[in-house]
Amino acid sequence: MCAASKKKIAITDTTLRDAHQSLIATRLRTEDMLPLARQIDCVGFFSVEAWGGATFDSSIRFLSDDPWDRLRMLKEELKRTPIQMLLRGQNLVGYRHYPDDVVDRFVERSHANGVDIFRVFDALNDIRNMTRAMKRVKETGAHLQGTICYTTSPVHSNERFVEMAKELHSLECDSLCIKDMAGLIMPGAAYDLITGIKDEMDILVDLHCHCTSGIAPMSYQAAIQAGVDILDTAMSPFAMGTSQPPTESVVAAVQGTPHDTGIDLHALRDVRNSCMKIREKYGGLLDPISERVDSDVLLYQLPGGMISNLVSQLKEQDALDKLNAVFEEIPRVRKDLGYPPLVTPTSQIVGTQAVFNVLIGGDRYRNVTNEVKDYVRGLYGKPPGPISEEIRKLIIGDEPVITVRPADLLEPVYEKMKAQALADGLIRKEEDVLTYILYPAIAPSFLKGERKQEEIPVKKAQVSEAPQIPPSMEVEVDGEVFSVRIISVGGSAVISAAPVQEKIPRGDIQGGVKSNMQGMVLKILVSRGAEVKKGTPLLVLEAMKMENPIHSPVDGRVADIFVDTGDTVQSGDVLLVVE
Repeated sequence: MCAASKKKIAITDTTLRDAHQSLIATRLRTEDMLPLARQIDCVGFFSVEAWGGATFDSSIRFLSDDPWDRLRMLKEELKRTPIQMLLRGQNLVGYRHYPDDVVDRFVERSHANGVDIFRVFDALNDIRNMTRAMKRVKETGAHLQGTICYTTSPVHSNERFVEMAKELHSLECDSLCIKDMAGLIMPGAAYDLITGIKDEMDILVDLHCHCTSGIAPMSYQAAIQAGVDILDTAMSPFAMGTSQPPTESVVAAVQGTPHDTGIDLHALRDVRNSCMKIREKYGGLLDPISERVDSDVLLYQLPGGMISNLVSQLKEQDALDKLNAVFEEIPRVRKDLGYPPLVTPTSQIVGTQAVFNVLIGGDRYRNVTNEVKDYVRGLYGKPPGPISEEIRKLIIGDEPVITVRPADLLEPVYEKMKAQALADGLIRKEEDVLTYILYPAIAPSFLKGERKQEEIPVKKAQVSEAPQIPPSMEVEVDGEVFSVRIISVGGSAVISAAPVQEKIPRGDIQGGVKSNMQGMVLKILVSRGAEVKKGTPLLVLEAMKMENPIHSPVDGRVADIFVDTGDTVQSGDVLLVVE
């Protein structure tokens, strides 16, 4: 056994972030995290990943739960254990690049409120998009973990990943993470990559894998033999499937060996029992698709959190039957876009475009999200591989492609948007300014206290014959009519209700422009009476966290508009009329 393999393994537990993001679509609430964090703090983990990623978005979008308050409360409970967050480089916790002044403020406030370790990555492995956040992390005195997004493609190799590790090390990272978000790394590749890094530099190496393909536990064993320092795991009730390997299993596997973590299995048992109660509470959100091993991930490469969210989003579109078609389309879109690693936001960019290509019908890329256009323009960074001239012209026509660091094109906005938010009465604390900047479409209603907490779906009891559930109905409550949509989800029923928007017609209206999927009206770009050309953007829907522009099908005049900004619309709703 080589000397490098005789080292104690440290554990980063992901239960409070990536595990529930992967298995229950990031719906774990702060109220259930706090008592669990109190128990976790006694275990002896290297760190607890408890913030960042999709937790920020989900907290304000679905849970009416302030993510900054969550961080502060978790810090009060985690007195011994460092809090780790996942930071998307220049994207922070959003889906686009933000100016440097916003990045600086966000990192500073995150550290001040409780983040001890920043895992910084870029979806394209474009280090230019990581440097500003990394520099600010070092200035705060926090632990900086530079990250390599692991993937496989004709343009990726272990040699390229080792070169990236060397560059990250030169930027004063305290540790490195190999982030295998889709469970793709084979045992041999894990061994070779970790030994390749260790041969070049003296730095802590963390391996983060998802179990989607079923290979992660074997790759962890190979990583241990290669001299890995830290492994990411999740407590067993929230492990496996699209999540990480189980904490208890990894700890037990190395107990009594030179790699012993020093963690007491009895202490883990108490945490596990609490996790079981939480799992039961959220059982209606667990879906067999996210819990099972799926070797097809080796083909479509979707990360764990994206799979559970994609399932949820297709259910919203009443199109879960198209899941396999979407999975087959994803590798084609990924190839078209130069083989980006599939991790937020590129997983959403590729995945949502694949959904559009499948659901809308007709030619591929007939509807293109604004994010895909920006990606092809170079506004997310440099793609790992080339994008063909044919695909580029199909998506952005003759528009130029930038080659500079995307954030160099962004003007400072913090003070301007702070003044705007103050004028609108949205700010109670400094962090609210950042919430407003990161999510301008949904933050105002959240900051005003207008967003309601999403109900936790109730897991149905087993019955001998499943009841017949209608797809929708209308009910009257205290004189207000609500349109209720009922979705059968495996062993659970999800019921969502919204006031009937009687102004939005359905059916065939001469000149009517219909919504092609369920979404929220983000922007209306025309007014009544406006003259438009065929292809003119009329409005923008936010669907599956991406911006979907709706274009005029003809030359004509806007005769009527049936929606307002903020309205939720269904597929087939008539949005406006172009004569």
